[in-house]
Amino acid sequence: MTQVTIIGGGPGGYEAALVAARLGAEVTIVERDGLGGSTVLTDCVPSKTLIATSDLMTDVGSSAELGVQVPDSVRPDLAAVNRRVLDLAQAQSRDIAERVEAGGVTIVRGTARLVDAGTVEVASDGGTRRVTGDAVLVATGAHPRVSDDALPDGERVLTWEQVYALTEVPEHMIVVGSGVTGAEFASAYNGLGAHVTLVSSRDRVLPGEDGDAAEVIENVFTRRGMTVLGNSRMQSVRRDGDVVTVTLTDGRTVQGSHCLLALGSIPNTADLGLVEAGVALDDHGFVRVDRVSRTSAAGVYAAGDCTGVLMLASVAAQQGRIAMAHLLGDEVSPLDLGTVSSNVFTSPEIATVGISQQKVDESSQQVDVALLPLAANPRAKMQGVHDGFVKLFARPGVGTVIGGVVVGPKASELIHVISLAVSASLTVDQVANAFTVYPSLSGSVAEAARRLHRW
Repeated sequence: MTQVTIIGGGPGGYEAALVAARLGAEVTIVERDGLGGSTVLTDCVPSKTLIATSDLMTDVGSSAELGVQVPDSVRPDLAAVNRRVLDLAQAQSRDIAERVEAGGVTIVRGTARLVDAGTVEVASDGGTRRVTGDAVLVATGAHPRVSDDALPDGERVLTWEQVYALTEVPEHMIVVGSGVTGAEFASAYNGLGAHVTLVSSRDRVLPGEDGDAAEVIENVFTRRGMTVLGNSRMQSVRRDGDVVTVTLTDGRTVQGSHCLLALGSIPNTADLGLVEAGVALDDHGFVRVDRVSRTSAAGVYAAGDCTGVLMLASVAAQQGRIAMAHLLGDEVSPLDLGTVSSNVFTSPEIATVGISQQKVDESSQQVDVALLPLAANPRAKMQGVHDGFVKLFARPGVGTVIGGVVVGPKASELIHVISLAVSASLTVDQVANAFTVYPSLSGSVAEAARRLHRW
C-alpha cells in the first residue's frame, strides 16, 4: 500500500487526500489550524459570508425601485454578522474533517517540516514525531502580505483575516489595494453602510480583470458613494487613537477610522525544509511545479496557493487531485488554466473563463467578440438590474467558444454554461440552440452566442 503524507488541510490537501484514499493509498494529513485551511477558516468562506450580508443590504437599498418601501433604520448588526461568519467557517471545517475521516484518512494536528521526500517531522503540544511514507504533497497555502510601514494591529489596521473581530460597521474604511481582495472588501463594507476609500496603485480598480468589467465595477463604486483614488500608492499607515492616517507616496494623506490592507499574499513555504529536501522555489518563495503538480524533488508534489499557479480554491483542489492521480497511476489530465473559471465577488460580480480580452488585444490572433449589456435583458429589467453584461469570445469561422466574461448578480452561477462550452469546445451555434428559460439572465448568454453566428 502506498503511503502518502499531506502537509496542509486546505482544498489542495483535503481533496488530494480523498482521491488518494479512494485509490487505495494510506493517507495522513498534517494540519496546524483546522481542516479547510485558510480558505475555510479565515479567507474565502468568511469573506463570501460577509459579502452575502452586504449583498442583501445592497438589495434592500434599491428595493424602492421594485415598489417596496423599507424603513430608513435598517442597518446591519456587524457583531451578529461576524459571529455567523465565524460559526459557519468552523462548521464547514468540521464537516470537511468528518468527510475526510470517513474516507479513511488520518488527521494529525501540528506543524510540519519536510525532512526528505518520504519523511515529515510534526511538532505539536505533545512533542515531536515523524510520519514516513512514499510521497509527500505540500499544500501549505499563503498568508496576507504586510509592510513594515503599515503593520496591522488587529483593531484599526487590519488584514483580511482580522476583520471578523469588528463589532460595529466602520465609519470610514480605507482599503489599500484594488486587486480582487481589496475590491471585494471595499464593495462589502460599502454595502454594509461604511464610507469607503479605495486606494489603487494602478489607473483603475481590478487591473488584472477584463477592462470592460473593471470599468463597470468602478462606475458602480463611485455611484454608490465610494471614493476611488487611482494611481495612488501607499507609503505608510499610522494609527493615532481612533484615527488611521494613510500617507501616499505623493504626499497626500487619507484619514479614516479603519484601514484594511489588501497587499497580496506570501506563500507559506518558509521553515518547511523544502530547499534542503531538493524542492525548488521561485524568487518569491512559491514552489515550482509542473502541470501534474510535481516539484523538482522526486516523490514530492505541491498544490494550492503555495505554488502561486493561480490562487483559487478550485485550482488548489484540482492540483491536489491531479497530483494523487499521477502518483497512484490513475488516468490524469494535466492542469489546463485555459479552462479555469473564476469570480470576483463584488456587487455586481465578475466571472471569467478561458481567453481574456487582454490576451486578445496583445496577440495577433483573430477572435470574434460579442458583448451584450444586461440592461436589455427582460429578467434584469424585472429585477431592477442596470449594470453588467455578457461577453463571449469565439474562433472565427469555426465558431468555437474560447472564453467569456459575465458581469452581473450571481455571475458566478451564470459563468458555468460558458465554462462548459469552453471545456467541451462547443460552438456558438450549439450554445445558442440550447433552450434557455424565458425570462432569465442566462438568456443573455444564448443571445450573445446568436450574435456570433456566421452564415
